[in-house]
Amino acid sequence: MVRRRIPVVLVAGFLGSGKTSLLNHLLRDNHGVRIGVIVNDFGSVNIDSMMVAGQVDSTVSLSNGCLCCAVDVSEMDAMLDRLTQPRSGIDVIVVEASGLAEPRTLVRLILGSENPRVGHGGLVVLVDAAEFESNRVRHPELDLHVRMADLVVLNKIDLLAVDDAAAVRDRVAALNDRSPVLETTHGRIDPRLLFDEVVRVEDGPRQLTLDELLVEREQGHDCGDGHCGHRHLHEQYRSVTFTSAEPMDPRSLVRFLEEPPAGLYRVKGFVYFGVPGHMQRYLLQTVGRQIRFDVAPWGRGAGRGTELVLIGSGIDVDGIERRLAECVAGPVRSGAEAMTGVHRYVVEV
Repeated sequence: MVRRRIPVVLVAGFLGSGKTSLLNHLLRDNHGVRIGVIVNDFGSVNIDSMMVAGQVDSTVSLSNGCLCCAVDVSEMDAMLDRLTQPRSGIDVIVVEASGLAEPRTLVRLILGSENPRVGHGGLVVLVDAAEFESNRVRHPELDLHVRMADLVVLNKIDLLAVDDAAAVRDRVAALNDRSPVLETTHGRIDPRLLFDEVVRVEDGPRQLTLDELLVEREQGHDCGDGHCGHRHLHEQYRSVTFTSAEPMDPRSLVRFLEEPPAGLYRVKGFVYFGVPGHMQRYLLQTVGRQIRFDVAPWGRGAGRGTELVLIGSGIDVDGIERRLAECVAGPVRSGAEAMTGVHRYVVEV
């Protein structure tokens, strides 16, 4: 049985970009997911954590300075340990970074964590679309932050004229042409872009099956702010479903994952390689350029095959389906040495 790792999603952006609005939206429209929060506010009074107080299951707040200054990985681990205790029942952890924080350092802290219960859930960088150019002048490092992002959220896009909004989109695309860009207002994004829904049963939480993930619930519900939230992906996003009864070629699939199509943000599902000595089912999860395989046993009586869901913005659906079809091994089965690339991304726990 695969031990479920709790994704740690890092939300960064300069002051006023809308990080707290996004966080509060995730907490209100959480689709049953229990969210743990690490709020990092720069200063002696943690105003941001006060704003979200009472809306989250477990909160770790830092009021003694910027989180990015805590370069000792054990300090981050201490915070993660509090939120990942089994009794907490946390499904995902969101780190809201200070507007003055350095995302590179925070990503390294998460990737360097020795906590076996967590995994990197991606870097989301919020950009104040209305102040983008002026912020680039005041904070030249903003360009680097956008380049690093697994997902760029252009917030406050409604405040711009059509031509100005197009200019901002072009500038962001020039800085980062590999990651999807989501335009939004008030920090509202579909939570399922960041983490999966979890079904709770008597024996505890479980992640949705692939079939359940593919079901789009069309019923709307009131998000509490007068806006209707729908249980399907944001309209700017598209999802691709790929299945194959034939085994996948490990080298080709790893190459696809390491050189993903533009705009692809997440890949999740199960892979069947069919390589002698490696007949297990592999659970695949990617966020941006972060790739992870876990060995998972086949259920009793389960048929062998690959089932993947791919999510992105501005993606070439036909091109993705064509590239994945080219990854099918076909009648010629790969040897065990072909699994070397896959094993680079298998995390032993």
